[in-house]
Amino acid sequence: MSNYTAPAAPTATPAAPASAPQGSGPYLPQTAQLGGVPTTNLDVPICAVFLALFVGGAAANMTVFQINRKHNYKFLFSGLLFGFCMARIVALSMRIVWSAHPRDVNVGIAAQIFTAAGVLLLFITNLIFAQRIIRAYHPFFGWNRGVTLMFRLLFGSIIAVLIMVITVTVQSFFTLDPDTRRIDRDLQLFCATFLAVLATLPIPLALLAAIIPRRTRIDKFGEGHFSTKFALLIFTTTLLGAGAIFRAAIAYNPRPIQDPAWYQSKACYYCFNFGVEIIVVYTYALSRFDRRFHVPDGSSAPGHYSCSEFGDSAAAIASAVTEFEKKGPSSYATSKRSSATSGKIGLGLPSQNYGNSRILQGSAAMPAVPPKALTPDRRSMVSDRRSMGSHARSSKSVYREAPSEARDPSREADIEWMARAMRELYGDDDYQGSRHSYQH
Repeated sequence: MSNYTAPAAPTATPAAPASAPQGSGPYLPQTAQLGGVPTTNLDVPICAVFLALFVGGAAANMTVFQINRKHNYKFLFSGLLFGFCMARIVALSMRIVWSAHPRDVNVGIAAQIFTAAGVLLLFITNLIFAQRIIRAYHPFFGWNRGVTLMFRLLFGSIIAVLIMVITVTVQSFFTLDPDTRRIDRDLQLFCATFLAVLATLPIPLALLAAIIPRRTRIDKFGEGHFSTKFALLIFTTTLLGAGAIFRAAIAYNPRPIQDPAWYQSKACYYCFNFGVEIIVVYTYALSRFDRRFHVPDGSSAPGHYSCSEFGDSAAAIASAVTEFEKKGPSSYATSKRSSATSGKIGLGLPSQNYGNSRILQGSAAMPAVPPKALTPDRRSMVSDRRSMGSHARSSKSVYREAPSEARDPSREADIEWMARAMRELYGDDDYQGSRHSYQH
């Protein structure tokens, strides 16, 4: 009988190879990152300079925002740029902390998330400015419900991409599963490409708005030349687009962490991230973009942007334009006021009720005009009597149509006519009585 006995089963699992990561994460990345791990002797001085610049940008934008708010001047983008500067201050502070603790992966994750997320605020700002330029060049198209919905979906997709970026970035540091990491990388490439397209999108939108022939005059907004607004948007979008395209391009060509490429150096990191962004912040602040890109509060239809030049009366003018469109653009006629009455040219409106009173005829600000002047031209009657925001069918407005071979003189009046009418209405001595009559 044999004395051989089987060996006992091992009581412990074999030790893992020395190169295998231990624990449940976070794990160090295996590919080179843009900018690499920060160091105290090089990154801290650079971050300190950018910190000071972003603190100055935050202070400037918040100061302008508070001054405008005290004067009831609403421009939220100054506050938005203040928030962006604060996000960059946090990102740079986290990078300085990371340089002091280079093996603290959690700090590195936080620094990368704040760096990637903050720039979206600038993308949103430029997209909204591009939307305003479209509405200025082509009011009926820009205020179309379908176009407005498209921009809203675009803004919503930015929030979705932001959540996606944060999720996959964090998850990639806490998993070793090859399939999960492959999915995370695919999502990161998609987000980088999407953001690159988003960053450059205002350029083609603004160029198309300027190139496509207009049917109406430019519905100008804000102060300064319109070409300056156009140049500011193109310049800032070019800078932000260059940074986004650069980040997306290097994401498609990963390198081992031991052998990073030249385009993953610290110089490229600071130039294409914080460098272009601080230029955009100060370009907008020094050019007083709060004055140039401002639109009247409550603008919701073609013609409302042009009301900004009338200051405190902008809301009343915008409301009058909207109400005028609902009643029909062809149901008015013009007449001259007698010089013995007021010495000014009067513009008469038909006998139409706006609310519970007549807006012009018989009011203290505008005496009654001859009945013949109140009779609308039947040849110019149109069937589409709807608000200016209508998108289902072509609608007319107080804008003048483009020149044609057979143009009806009764449709010559445009937004300037309505502006003059409102200015005379609110510019007379009995301003309070006429405004009370309009409101009630």
